[in-house]
Amino acid sequence: MVVVSAAPRPSYEELAALVVAQAEEIAVLKARVGELEARLNQNSRNSSKPPGSDSPFVKPTSLRAKGVRRPGRPDGQPGVTLRQVADPQDTVVHEPEVCAGCGDALAGRAEAGRERRQVFDLPEIALEVTEHQLVARRCGCGQVTKALAPAHVAAPVQYGPRLGALAVGLWHGQFLAKARVAQIMGEVFGAPMAPGTVAAMATRAAGALGEFCEEVRELIAAADVAGFDETGFRVEGELRWVHAAQSDRFSLLSVHPKRGTAAMDAMGVLPSFAGTAVHDAWAPYDTYTSAGHALCGAHVLRELVAVTEAGTDGPQGTKAMATQDIDALLTLKKLAEDAHADGRAPAGDRVALHRQVLRSAALIGQQAAAGRQDGLVKKHHALFTRINRRLGDYLRFVHDPRVPFDNNASEREIRMCKLRIKVSGSMRSHRGAAEFCRIRSYLQTTQKNGIGWLSALTDAILGIPWMPSTATA
Repeated sequence: MVVVSAAPRPSYEELAALVVAQAEEIAVLKARVGELEARLNQNSRNSSKPPGSDSPFVKPTSLRAKGVRRPGRPDGQPGVTLRQVADPQDTVVHEPEVCAGCGDALAGRAEAGRERRQVFDLPEIALEVTEHQLVARRCGCGQVTKALAPAHVAAPVQYGPRLGALAVGLWHGQFLAKARVAQIMGEVFGAPMAPGTVAAMATRAAGALGEFCEEVRELIAAADVAGFDETGFRVEGELRWVHAAQSDRFSLLSVHPKRGTAAMDAMGVLPSFAGTAVHDAWAPYDTYTSAGHALCGAHVLRELVAVTEAGTDGPQGTKAMATQDIDALLTLKKLAEDAHADGRAPAGDRVALHRQVLRSAALIGQQAAAGRQDGLVKKHHALFTRINRRLGDYLRFVHDPRVPFDNNASEREIRMCKLRIKVSGSMRSHRGAAEFCRIRSYLQTTQKNGIGWLSALTDAILGIPWMPSTATA
């Protein structure tokens, strides 16, 4: 018979230590779960994620008040309607053959009326071929002199500038895949071309834009207000960065291996910029001390929404303070917009009241999250601290009508770059990425100045791109 001795019972101190250790482990796990839930709940309304990444099954929080705008075309936006023209190119007359009543023939009967219906359609598309004949004449001295061809006529057979502009516009302007552009050019316009030809046309257009980009760089650097942003960009399978600088009339994009000040210095705008720079709260922007700084209201609103949507409120009580900050910031935005629309300054007493509410809520939120027990609470603490420390930069739009509430204009500049990568997956070379940025800078600038992309690209391919210095005010 084998006797098995019972295991010794743990002491009270051992049990107490085990409970403490388990409580600490549970606290760590709860904090980790909270961080993961917050990350899982991120969407375009509470983070910098693009709207295209939102789940179609989850309705994100909206800060827009109900009833502000009805669905459909906004009030004041002009509609577009087809209207009959007085002189159509072709007219087709349709005659009734027999009477709908008795069945008699109607040929030669008196006309009782005529209804007009017009169909607007494309004519059959066919290429127009222009032959350039270079005449050679023999002088009495025996010298033979041949006429010079126009600068854009460089080969016995070639595509014209408008055709090239269309191909480049479909590729870098409308983001069709290069092979699909070549297919469309052949099937729709009867101009078969290889994908490499499309790329060569883009290289030609970008090559003509060097002086344009330098001029735009100088104009943005001299602007009173300019916005700045950056985004990741896949080039040769690796991460690169596209930086954007923009004003109300000009846009400039550049690609660089780095994200920080090295790329900003290479772009050449911020080092000499002395106006108000609108951007998010990313620290490298603040290293340019010759500029004033206005922080994006849309970014901080998204961060505050994320606080209100955190998994648990816990002892911090930060949700209520985030909600109060949101309300105060949106009220200040409305006060500024209404006042500036009427050409006046916002009421000082109301601005002071809501500014104090904003600061007080941020201060209470900062104190409530001062414990920084986990990563999520640390993030909330950093947010409230930044609002307190940079309140003047967040509210610069209130007193200066030139400064926008948000940096959405700069985000729109780089959004097209993200769409380009979404279509293509990656740029094949750094040269191709640089050409893309040049062409996008040109297209976005000409659009701001009311110039159609086909006309603008045609001029670029001809080597005479639109230049701000030659444009009429």
